[in-house]
Amino acid sequence: MQHTSLENGRWAEMSFPQQMANIGSETSRVLKALHAGKDSRAEGAFARALELIDLTIKYGRSGSSLVARSAMWEELCRFRELFCASFLSRNLADLALLNKYLDRFAYILN
Repeated sequence: MQHTSLENGRWAEMSFPQQMANIGSETSRVLKALHAGKDSRAEGAFARALELIDLTIKYGRSGSSLVARSAMWEELCRFRELFCASFLSRNLADLALLNKYLDRFAYILN
């Protein structure tokens, strides 16, 4: 695990938009590395993005209602599935769309 300092509770303290924006930072790195033909760098960013997605799935937002947590969990699991499929098939168009989705969370924070 590369984000060991986040598992100790720091990740769970972040807001959902902060978590998603951080995931977006890694997905952006994946996309840039693939465009540059740097597969090793892309794989590292992919692994870090999955770590962050999994931390978000694991910790969620405990203060949210059960319905909100359930919807968030389903959305994250679906996002993870699409992200993995797009990365493994090197579908840059789909990766760009997923990254654009995450960019919106960064805009919320600004």
